[in-house]
This record gives sequence, C-alpha cells and structure tokens, in this order.
Amino acid sequence: MRNLTTIVMLLVFTFAGYAQQIEPTFTKVDDKVKVTYYHDNGKVKTEGYFKNKKLTGQWVTYDTNGKRLQLANYDEGKKVGTWFIYTDKGIREINYVDNKLVSVHFIKQEYKLAVND
Repeated sequence: MRNLTTIVMLLVFTFAGYAQQIEPTFTKVDDKVKVTYYHDNGKVKTEGYFKNKKLTGQWVTYDTNGKRLQLANYDEGKKVGTWFIYTDKGIREINYVDNKLVSVHFIKQEYKLAVND
C-alpha cells in the first residue's frame, strides 16, 4: 500500500510539472522594452511597453479567446489619455489626465465604433 501511495504521488508531481505557465517575452524596441504576457492556452493576455521600468505607451489586454478586453495608455507609469474597457453590453471610455480620473462615458453596444487595430 505504501508503494502504491508513493507511485501515485510521483505521478501527480510529474503531471503537475507539465502544467507550466508560459513565460512572458521581452523585446528591446529603441529605448523601451516590449513585454508580452500569455494565457495558459498560448494566446496573448497583455502586451505593452516599459521605459525606465515604468509602464509607457499603449497596453492591450485580451481574453483567452483573443478578444480585446482593455486598451490603456501610460506615461512614465501614470494613467493618461483615453482608456477603453470592452464588455458584452458596450464600451466604457475612461479619460485620465496625469494619473487622475477626469471622466467616464459608456457607449452602448448598438453603436458602431471605428477602431484601428
């Protein structure tokens, strides 16, 4: 019985080792570093840039099927500009100035919005 328990435990640890997270990728682009994080299924989860170890530029987040969930903007680690959060009911437009929330608008799903990918 003790040998059976040992074998089962070894199998559990062996299979647990195969369920690894996919490591993020880092690519130097001029004076920034582009980072891409992945879902367990291999699809992109989040991608964006760091400059001097601070979030900068546009960051995009996707669900496990590749559908865009959020579009965000940073400047030296501060939230800036217009952010978009995509839901089944519509799009939430959030505006930041120097890391401060300025306004929030909700765009219902029935409206068509032109977005460059």
